[in-house]
Amino acid sequence: MPARRNRVTRGEDYRQTVRAGRRVGGALCITHAVLRSTGSEARFGFIISKAVGNAVTRNLLRRRLKTIVEQRLRSGIAGVDVVFRALPASAEADFASLDREINRALDRVERWQTPAQVAT
Repeated sequence: MPARRNRVTRGEDYRQTVRAGRRVGGALCITHAVLRSTGSEARFGFIISKAVGNAVTRNLLRRRLKTIVEQRLRSGIAGVDVVFRALPASAEADFASLDREINRALDRVERWQTPAQVAT
């Protein structure tokens, strides 16, 4: 599980990220991201509605997403708030396809950071 400093915990932070953030669509998950200062740590949040499945299915999906995020944190992602909104298709997805899609979305988010870092 990501450390508390790497989690979006406040409702206002979720709302701001989803409303004002840039969006990456996918078949399993919609990713919303807001760039923060380069020195700050990355923070992640998860929105998994009842449309995805029962509590067991939602918690399994959340644990899988947290594992993928932990791996990405170890690789050095920083300076961004990211909220993942799981789609119902993610309930049947295996870990490998979920990992592929989340990492593709995070790669795009990291590409957004590069021009901002060069300008400052």
